[in-house]
Amino acid sequence: MIAIVDYGMGNLFSLKNALDSIGADSEVTSNAEQIAKADKVILPGVGAFPAAMKRLVDSKLAFVLQAEAKRKPLLGICLGMQLLFDSSDEVEQTAGLSLLRGHVKLMTPSGGLDVPHMGWNSLVKGARSSLTDSFSEGDFVYFVHSFLADTDDEYISAYAEYGGRVPAIVTDGAYVTGTQFHPEKSGETGLTMLKHWCF
Repeated sequence: MIAIVDYGMGNLFSLKNALDSIGADSEVTSNAEQIAKADKVILPGVGAFPAAMKRLVDSKLAFVLQAEAKRKPLLGICLGMQLLFDSSDEVEQTAGLSLLRGHVKLMTPSGGLDVPHMGWNSLVKGARSSLTDSFSEGDFVYFVHSFLADTDDEYISAYAEYGGRVPAIVTDGAYVTGTQFHPEKSGETGLTMLKHWCF
């Protein structure tokens, strides 16, 4: 079973529907015991980093996620991906889950491009990871975000070009993976990625 973590800041409905459509057994839960029993965990997220971390800490789910990420696959999506890093300066300096090394900062794309970065962008492959084989170079996925991860190349499995390089898939090479884009909103490419990760 895949636990979809409900901490009040995720796009749970569309993600659950996407998992159902590919035949993945999943459950939306905020229960620590259910998350601990799950085979895999997905951390979605929509909103601001400080508010999300406060909810995870106050609910004791931050500790649960840090512990479970050492022994089972964990996928962070959009804000959920950003929460995997050490810190963010969104609104105010805030510590993250520190499952990946790096810092989340405001996007400052060159060429007068708009922020937030909203829409479809193609992917360029980087460091090999569990998701690298689930898409082709140039496949398009859907982004909605204003902040990006500033991290080392070794953690970047794919990136998009948007007035500079935007980390799109990050991984530690073991259990922890994150996507800055929304796979559940990225058509067949996104569903293929989810299926690859789930099975």
